[in-house]
Amino acid sequence: ETPRPLWQTVVYFFLMVAILVFANWGKPATNEGIWYTIFSYKWEITGISSLLFGLTLGAWFGVKWWKVLVSIIVVGVLGFLFQHEPMIPFAAGVVALTLITATEKGEMTTWLEQTWSFAKQILPLLLGGVLVAGFLLGRPGHEGIIPSEWVSVAVGGNSVFANFFSSLVGAFMYFATLTEVPILQGLLGSGMGYGPALALLLAGPALSLPNMLVIRSVIGTKKTVIYVSLVVIMATITGLIFGMLYQ
Repeated sequence: ETPRPLWQTVVYFFLMVAILVFANWGKPATNEGIWYTIFSYKWEITGISSLLFGLTLGAWFGVKWWKVLVSIIVVGVLGFLFQHEPMIPFAAGVVALTLITATEKGEMTTWLEQTWSFAKQILPLLLGGVLVAGFLLGRPGHEGIIPSEWVSVAVGGNSVFANFFSSLVGAFMYFATLTEVPILQGLLGSGMGYGPALALLLAGPALSLPNMLVIRSVIGTKKTVIYVSLVVIMATITGLIFGMLYQ
């Protein structure tokens, strides 16, 4: 039996996703349009989402209200004092949430334990991916082991070949969880097009060479070839469409 209605769980996760999305909202290329407007108010939206999130902890998860109110006041004061440094109140909010989950019992403690468990699993892979991507691909303005010209020729622009090549390579490569993010960032910095980048990001997690071998042992060679072909083709088409829309 669930301790709360489904809609409360939906709102709870929606607020967490909103905080994650808007806190990381990047500045668009042009200083106009809806995306720039959202960027201009990203921290206001993040703050409102965080406030509502804190209220849900007190109302639905049994967190003591004095902890919620103290956290809101501290973060609010820091936000007022450091209006041009929004990361300071944001970091204070993260610390406050950590202290709340560490000093509560039940779901809050379980949440913190699971978060720490996943962090220990994911962070080494993420840092390793950043290290490898930086070593091989460099960073904007600085060459890595692989020349950026090679990347630009193979997967630059938004041609059918570039999207197909990205999908095919992604299908055979193995990406550990979250390592595709720094690798993709390095490729983009080396001249990879946005369409091929999405094609790689779609085909990569869906398939890998070890994955294909396991699938083949279960459903046979013919069905495996059809499955792999569909993944590559759909990733290619999606990359083409995204590349045309992004231009």
